[in-house]
Amino acid sequence: MSTLSPTAGPTPPTRAGRAGRPDRPSSPGVVQATWLVAQREITMRLRSKAFLISTAVLLLAILASIVVSGFLGASAASSATKVATVGQTSAVVEGVQGLEVTQADSVEAAEQLVRDGTVDAAIVPAEGDAGAASSLPYEVVALDSTPTGVVSLLSVTPTVQLLEPSDDSDGPLAYIIGIAFGIVFFMSAVTFGSTIAQSVVEEKQTRVVEILLSTISARELMAGKVVGNSILAFGQIALIAVMAVLGLTITGQSALLGLLGPAIAWFVVFFVFGFVLIAALYAATAALVSRQEEVASVTSPVTTLVMIPYFLVIFFNSNETVMAIMSYVPFSAPIGMPLRLFLGDAAWWEPLVSLVILVATTALVIALGSRIYSNSLLRTGARVSLKDALRG
Repeated sequence: MSTLSPTAGPTPPTRAGRAGRPDRPSSPGVVQATWLVAQREITMRLRSKAFLISTAVLLLAILASIVVSGFLGASAASSATKVATVGQTSAVVEGVQGLEVTQADSVEAAEQLVRDGTVDAAIVPAEGDAGAASSLPYEVVALDSTPTGVVSLLSVTPTVQLLEPSDDSDGPLAYIIGIAFGIVFFMSAVTFGSTIAQSVVEEKQTRVVEILLSTISARELMAGKVVGNSILAFGQIALIAVMAVLGLTITGQSALLGLLGPAIAWFVVFFVFGFVLIAALYAATAALVSRQEEVASVTSPVTTLVMIPYFLVIFFNSNETVMAIMSYVPFSAPIGMPLRLFLGDAAWWEPLVSLVILVATTALVIALGSRIYSNSLLRTGARVSLKDALRG
């Protein structure tokens, strides 16, 4: 006769799943799994003091550079600008502060004063088509570039006639804008791309990836890393834009925002797809190795792809052919196309065609990158060759 222990209680019932097995928590869906990984990436970066300090230093440096350059420009502009007038055009500048006026006997004499550098610009009576086009009885004559300081001081904007038009009249500003686009894209891609690469190798080296892959797929893991770091990069770009607007407002350069608005808008659009493309390449190439010491060597080709457009825009920003080619190459389009739009060198349809090429290339890179990532993630030891990673 069997007896029960006094302390023994009834056996709790178990819920059986399929084939009599106990129920197990279901794996998260694709979107949920990707977002969980993305949240993990974002949280880890936001908890990093180095990341927060470097971001703060970058933002302060941008704000300081804009404010200092604005005040220096305002200080230079505060000195009286020399202009020449002819006859009745003296009334145009009467009472205008910041102009030192010289009266010339004729239009030819005023132009000569401009040519020999005695004055910065001349305000002369408009003749023929110039007067009809502007509906003003006068126009501004300058040597090789538009005298923005003189034009901004007048109550209305006159027609500007250049005696010796320069091929690069917007040179300094275009150079600065091109460098700004290049620096932002280069720094964001390299900084967050390197973070993705180091994270991938660290998870392989510590075998954490084996635990992660028991719940989610390799493609979901890669997608989460790309999405999380992309959100961080876009957030950093948004903060940079806020600082730029703040700096331009403080220095009284708000009008420049209207001039840069379209180019910046297109830069943001191209940046989104261009960054995802670069991030996918960093994740895929990093999966080929298992040690942190090998990360730099395996990701160097990707870093080079990001660096080339940066140096091209430094040395060839005034070369229309090079800029045109850059605006259609996926790795350099985020820099080349917005710059060409700012300069007015691109037709309305060109950014659309370039964007289609960039989106198609990004989709192809993501497909190949996810295959390389999936086939290499669990292979430790020696470096996996690209051929073996693609073959699987």
